[in-house]
Amino acid sequence: MKILIPIIGSIVLFWSFSASVTAQEKQQKYTISLKEAISLAKQNNKTVQASLIEQTATEADLNDAKNSVLPSLAVGGSYQRFSKATLYDKGFSESRQVSRLPSPDAMNLGLDLSLNIYSGGKTKSAIEESSYRNALAVINTKDQSGNIGLQTAVQYLDLIRLYHFKQLIADQEKRAEARLKNITAFYKNQRVTKSDLLRAELTLSNVLLNKTQNENDIEIGSKKLALLVNNGESQMLFPSDSLLTNDLKEIVLSQINADANNSYSLQKADMNLKIQSARIKNIKSNNYPSLSLISAYGLNYPNYLFFKPIDQAYSAGFVGVKFGYNISSLYHNSNKVKAANERLSAITIQKDWIKDNVKEDINALNIKYGEALNRIEVTDKSIEQAKVNFEIINTKYLNQLSLLTDLLDADNLYQESRYTYVNAQIGALIIYYRLLYTTGNL
Repeated sequence: MKILIPIIGSIVLFWSFSASVTAQEKQQKYTISLKEAISLAKQNNKTVQASLIEQTATEADLNDAKNSVLPSLAVGGSYQRFSKATLYDKGFSESRQVSRLPSPDAMNLGLDLSLNIYSGGKTKSAIEESSYRNALAVINTKDQSGNIGLQTAVQYLDLIRLYHFKQLIADQEKRAEARLKNITAFYKNQRVTKSDLLRAELTLSNVLLNKTQNENDIEIGSKKLALLVNNGESQMLFPSDSLLTNDLKEIVLSQINADANNSYSLQKADMNLKIQSARIKNIKSNNYPSLSLISAYGLNYPNYLFFKPIDQAYSAGFVGVKFGYNISSLYHNSNKVKAANERLSAITIQKDWIKDNVKEDINALNIKYGEALNRIEVTDKSIEQAKVNFEIINTKYLNQLSLLTDLLDADNLYQESRYTYVNAQIGALIIYYRLLYTTGNL
């Protein structure tokens, strides 16, 4: 019984460790759909979070600009204790000291109020500019979110490509192993030369190298996808969607709002135009006078309202208006207005250039999408043709009616046609998501 206890303990410990490792592996590896990946990335990616923080900051700037219409209210106070004053008679040869009258102490406590009535539209233009800057920050957040969504879609689709390649490479490995087995038997029976055996071995080695490379690419791609969705460096995400289908034409591009004005870049250009226009209004406001309502109330000691000062405290207040006009603004501000108008013209030209480029990008993506769909249709037919051709050449080689070179070429052609089919479908989907982003729909 004493011997059984440590054995049972070891078994329990081993089982607990195995369960822990298994749980850890399950925690680190899990599948995710394309839609889920894009959604997570647009919410959790660090660059998107940074854009959201900047958006919040511009909201605070906007609220601060709105608060500028409120009156300015200040309270202040002071206390002074004066020393005796030294008085000099007949130059500096004679002096005497006297105390400050009526008292060496002085103090004041007051409240000041100022309310802007008119300043040439400066406050209004400042609020308008802050509002546009906040709107620009919102667009930047959407743009960054869409860009990360596009990167995630491309990375996810690339992983799907690699997983399909993995399956194709596994099929090619089986063919290469079967071929090497046959050629080895032929070589032992002296039906083929040593050269055929070496080439078969080399072909299998190359397939195994491609297999290793593809597996490494899958691991790297999974970690990149986890990084995009901000899911932790140790996490490995695996795509749950296949997305390879002959019905890609069901994705109708006409359903996408292909209006260039909806693109993020053009929205930002338009908002920069509005910001510059508001800035011009702000600069021009310096050419106008300002009018403010002012008021103050305070408690003071001693009483300096009369001569001689009286040893007493008093309180008083006033209400009035303050008018001001900076005459020098007529010549100091002219070049600032001119420079701002020139920048406005430059932004207008830049906006037109961006719009032309977005339209061209949309047109190019539509053309490429149609081309990708056509390539899918063509390569789908070529796979069957390449497969039949390979089977014919393989039969001929087994009957010693063709060369190994012809067989390897036929195998490579069959493999390449399947690669091309996968690439065509993935390429079409990538173009689709790029078009979504370009038109501001991602």
